[in-house]
Amino acid sequence: MLNYTNTTTEITDSRTDTVVIPIGATEQFGPGLPMNLDNLIAEIYAREYGRAVNAYVLPVLPFNTSEEHAAFKGTVTVSLNILTAFLENMIVNLRRQGFKKFVLTSGHGGSYWVSAFIKHMNYEYEDIMVIHPHHQRHAWEEAVEAAGLSGRNEMHGGLLGVCTAMWLCPDLVKLEHMGSPVPSAHNKLADYVGWDKLTKDGNWGEFIPDVYTPDELAAKGETLWMTFIRKNCEGLKEHLEEAYSIKMG
Repeated sequence: MLNYTNTTTEITDSRTDTVVIPIGATEQFGPGLPMNLDNLIAEIYAREYGRAVNAYVLPVLPFNTSEEHAAFKGTVTVSLNILTAFLENMIVNLRRQGFKKFVLTSGHGGSYWVSAFIKHMNYEYEDIMVIHPHHQRHAWEEAVEAAGLSGRNEMHGGLLGVCTAMWLCPDLVKLEHMGSPVPSAHNKLADYVGWDKLTKDGNWGEFIPDVYTPDELAAKGETLWMTFIRKNCEGLKEHLEEAYSIKMG
């Protein structure tokens, strides 16, 4: 695996034709968690998926489509058209250098545009392959169960978010009560209504202090994400190579 800290000579000599493009987000995570959490997740994705496919790994793009969080001060949301045009331009220019395979991964759960963008890129450019590392259908469910976090209606923040942050950036976490249970009936509105209207404080879920120790929270976070990532790494290189080979005929 190589990244942007390597030299151009090292990247050339490696003969890699694969790029990992990680996308994060800068968005609210309620009163107790930092706004860069999706960027930290994307960094872990990039490192692990980059190793799995022996790729050139780009730095995390720290902005995304975060409209549901836009009412919370400090959140940065980027137009879908601008974001996808930017990414397409990146890929086109890397293609000119001889890169043929691209793994696009997002640390922001609200990146619903990724699948449509990947379909567009593979249709528009006949000599490249763009994929996302989601070929293992039940990876997330297995990871949630492994971390002991099943049965919670949580999408953002809450206990799951605190566990994540306690693993990735414990010094930035305020271990105080945050969030509240969100009615399941709100789930169908999550993509249409700003979360300032659907949640108590931006957390889609609840964290209650003193149920777990800081070390226990961090361990759950590590188990959750590394189980998910390792599952997705299984067969990822083979999946990418198969897709590219079939497309190239």
